Amino acid sequence: MVRPKILHIDENHPLLLDGLERLGYHNILAYKIPLDEILKNINQYDGVVIRSRFPIDEKFIDRAQNLQFIARVGAGTENINLNYARSKNIHVITAPEGNRNAVAEHAIGMLLSLMNKLYLGHQSIRGGKWLRETHRGFELENKTVGIIGYGNTGKSFAQKLKGFNVRVLCHDILPDIGDENAAQSTLKVLMKESQVLSLHIPQSTLTERMINQNFISKMEHPFWFLNTARGNAVVTKDLVEGLRSGKILGAGLDVLEYESTSFQSIFEAKSSPETLDYLLSAENVLISPHVGGLTFESHRKLAQTIVDKIKAL
Repeated sequence: MVRPKILHIDENHPLLLDGLERLGYHNILAYKIPLDEILKNINQYDGVVIRSRFPIDEKFIDRAQNLQFIARVGAGTENINLNYARSKNIHVITAPEGNRNAVAEHAIGMLLSLMNKLYLGHQSIRGGKWLRETHRGFELENKTVGIIGYGNTGKSFAQKLKGFNVRVLCHDILPDIGDENAAQSTLKVLMKESQVLSLHIPQSTLTERMINQNFISKMEHPFWFLNTARGNAVVTKDLVEGLRSGKILGAGLDVLEYESTSFQSIFEAKSSPETLDYLLSAENVLISPHVGGLTFESHRKLAQTIVDKIKAL
């Protein structure tokens, strides 16, 4: 009996390979194979497992004539032509459940670090200074937190905020998804009342460059800003101006618009943009290398989620 073949374009947790083997699939690894070479034989495969190395576009799908499913080990699908894949009766599988807890914890960590100036205090002490008044922080309690995008990670973030005695507002394109952890509101109300703003939105035409000068100016209060979603949701030069003016009190950024399409670097350009230089040197900015969803635990959870969803096909 010939086993159905799955092409693995990106490396993932070994649990994924083991689980698929137990389901009867034959795994083929192509972690370093360039796209042109993959396209030559893609019609041999029943499924592909990817993260972000390259796009699954019409050209790829047309060559993959026997493809039954595309599994994205993560939440985002911006590198997959969803409508075209579905028009070819190809199942598209994602795993937002796998890293929602990791992203939410990461956002909480960034927020508390910013509000309490933890990194600044650490750096100051390393420099031989003990400046207590300089590093006086702010409490999260009694603040209003606005969440844009109330899916898996947004809901997980709101749930974790419960213990901080905060008011949480959420805004989403879907109606009636507020819950016991967050009251759904219009964007206008969220912008009027929030003192903390956190993005948990997918990459789409609706969210691209969403946080811009116009948006920032409409926020009634100075606010702390978190982005653990996608970098292109923010106009970085407008974010910098918000930081310079004091309208944005601090920014925790796990993603940046300067990232490569595979999210592997922000340093591929020959020269560094002035706005990036500012973010890297600003005392009220905390940047992490797109690792919010990449904990040791989520690495396993993502793999298991994909195995379970392929099994359920």
